[in-house]
Amino acid sequence: MIVEKTEYKGQPVLILKRNENDRYPFSFGMSKARMIIEAIDDIKKFVEENEKKQ
Repeated sequence: MIVEKTEYKGQPVLILKRNENDRYPFSFGMSKARMIIEAIDDIKKFVEENEKKQ
């Protein structure tokens, strides 16, 4: 995974890419980053439960 730091309208943003050619990167700012941190255990559980199904 590639992680890039940038800015949007003067606010910090993180961009997550699967690889350098990722056409649809995942980007978020501080507000969503805080939400992700608060829900990280639920996100991990979600991934664990659904990886088994794939």
